[in-house]
Amino acid sequence: MSDPVGGRRYVAALAPLAASAIWGGMYVVSKWGFDLIPPLTLGFLRVVVGAVALYAVVHARGVTVDRADYRGFAVLGGWVAVTIASQFLGTELTNASQGSLLTVLTPVFTVVLGAAVLGEEVTRRSAGGMALAAAGTLLVLAGQYDLTRLGGASAAGVGALVLASLAWAGYTVWGVPLVRKYSALTAATYSCLASLPVLAVLSAAELAVRSPPLAAMASPGALLAVAYLGLGSTAAAWYLWYKGLETVSAGTVAAFFFAQPLVGAALGAALLGEAIGPWFVVGGATMAAGIWLVSTAADGI
Repeated sequence: MSDPVGGRRYVAALAPLAASAIWGGMYVVSKWGFDLIPPLTLGFLRVVVGAVALYAVVHARGVTVDRADYRGFAVLGGWVAVTIASQFLGTELTNASQGSLLTVLTPVFTVVLGAAVLGEEVTRRSAGGMALAAAGTLLVLAGQYDLTRLGGASAAGVGALVLASLAWAGYTVWGVPLVRKYSALTAATYSCLASLPVLAVLSAAELAVRSPPLAAMASPGALLAVAYLGLGSTAAAWYLWYKGLETVSAGTVAAFFFAQPLVGAALGAALLGEAIGPWFVVGGATMAAGIWLVSTAADGI
């Protein structure tokens, strides 16, 4: 007899994989968008577009949240604001190889916080799977970049990306109770909305200091970048990321984050003609094996 609960868990586990696939092209679009819009302002506009899209769906469904949970959503909004601000500043100050390498820290932080905050069990199988997935990520990056030339990165940029990794792990772990009380859609929506006041202040300060040309910010290229980041990397991807948390642990969901640089490399090859070698295949297979170990070790899957 089929197991409908197990089937739902498998489907839910694929949602964060889809989110990672969307994020695979985010660094390229972000770096390109910075030529037109300053990073904090681009991050603010991204979340505005995402929040509007998500709230339109929630409002149409007549979803409401309890006043007692406002504080919880405010905390998630804080994690969002820190993630966006540090991620975009860090991306501007580093290169693609450094940014991709530092994404490995996100699932590691998530597993640690999941165990500390939620009491999630870290078994030998899940720990081994995480290590295997991390090794696969490094192999993919070694085939795409010259890892011996990663030096010279801005200390501020690296620090910002490490903070972004920690903040996204916090957003994942602290989001679990609200995701399971309401839904992935509701939690993603109200956390986006809660982050907007902080991001608006940061954007206003940045615009006052930099005074970028408004014509560039309103150009078709800038609008396309905001649309991709807002509708794809925010509204769709954040919903899909939280969708996994409805039925599986934060540590299991985190393992799928390793797929982001793999997808980014594949998109680079498909869209930009970048070469990928045998390490891409070996690393991808190793990463897939690690993710499988984690996803089958946790939650009885």
